[in-house]
Parts: sequence; C-alpha cells; structure tokens
Amino acid sequence: MIRQRAEDLWTAEGGVVSFHGFPYPVRSVIVRLHTGDLWVWSPIALTPALRRDVDGLGPVRHLVSPNKLHHLFLQDWASAYPEARLWGPESTVEKRPDLHFAGALRDAVPAEWRPDLDQIWFRGSFALDEIVFCHVPSGTVIIADLVQTFGADFLRRHWGRWRFIARLGGITSRQAMAPLDLRLSFVNRVPARAARDRMLRWDCRRIVVAHGELPDEACAASGLARSFAWLGRARGPEPRT
Repeated sequence: MIRQRAEDLWTAEGGVVSFHGFPYPVRSVIVRLHTGDLWVWSPIALTPALRRDVDGLGPVRHLVSPNKLHHLFLQDWASAYPEARLWGPESTVEKRPDLHFAGALRDAVPAEWRPDLDQIWFRGSFALDEIVFCHVPSGTVIIADLVQTFGADFLRRHWGRWRFIARLGGITSRQAMAPLDLRLSFVNRVPARAARDRMLRWDCRRIVVAHGELPDEACAASGLARSFAWLGRARGPEPRT
C-alpha cells in the first residue's frame, strides 16, 4: 500500500475519486519528522491495510490538507488518530467547520515540522489557493492540484473517449500543468509568480503529485519550471504575507 520514495518519505496510492464526473487517481504523502512523528499530506481513504502500514512507521501527529479540495478523508483519519492535529489553508478551515484545526497555513512554516519541511502559499486565484511543500532532506516537492500528470493508460481506461479533455486541460503526464480552468482563475498572478520563483529556488530533486504519474526525477528541477511557465515572468516586488 505504501512505497518509500526517499529516506523518511513514503507515498500511499489511493483509489479513484470522482471530480466533476471525471475519475481522478489520488495519492498521499507520509513524512517521518526528525522527532519520529508522522506528517500525513492529503490523506486518502484509510483502509485497514493502509493503517497497518502507517502504524508501522510511527505515531501520526499531523494531518495536512494542501487546499480546500483535499479534505474528503480528514474526518476518518482524525477519528483514527485523535492525537493528530489538523492543518490546512484558511479555505479548508472555512470549508470544514465541523473539524477542529490547529491553525491555518500560510507561508510561515509551523515549528512542528521545521526544519524537515518548507512551504509556500500559492494564491491569486479566485477559485483555489494551495500550500506547496518541500521535504528538505530529500529535495521532494509535494504538489496537490497545481501540477497534474494523468498517464495515457489511466486516461484510456477511465476517461475513454473523453480523454481529449485532459489534453485540452494540460494535465497529461507530458504536459504536467495545472488544469486550464485553474490557470485561468489566477486573475492576480503577482503573488503566484512570487511563490513560483521562491519555489524554484528549492533544491528540487523529486516531485510528488496527488493526481497522476510521478515526474521523472532526472529532470525534476527543469520539469518544475516548465510546469509553472504559464505564470510568466515575475514583475515587481514580492508581495508581503
């Protein structure tokens, strides 16, 4: 159920969820912090097998929603791990008033996972903001919806004759971008460009995405730059957070 991608970093593959009628593969990331505690990003459906695997890694202490679309299984994990703290951007906190969050995430890295993880708040879209993370020791950049990489085989099996929509949206594994509607929603690109430029200064050696195939590690840094080239060049000073 889980696969180690780097020292103290694992991925867990979920099933397929429906988003606006289209099947989406889902993936979670599990990081073991220097304290030994587990940090779980974008929790997927918690099956008995997955729980056994996770419990073998350490105590779950942090459950993280990177954006307001990645919240479906937070309650299940919170019930299974009552000592874990929930985190997400303000948009997730507002969407799930039934859950108790430890705090709303922005650019500032919580002390609970510093120095293992860095984070950047992508905003400027009227539809969606997202916290992008980097596992510093392994150089793994962790992205939910701002890069999607649907493979050809998955699209043939699950999208059938509608797979052309993925190509038009720019979310095939070769294109590896945010979907077109999300890109168009960034009406204020100044903060997004500033976030992108900060992100590209990370030592990116690997990219893990929530939806689709994992990008080639041999060209991770250059691939990350291409995936965000649609934002254009930065103009003006970096906005304050």
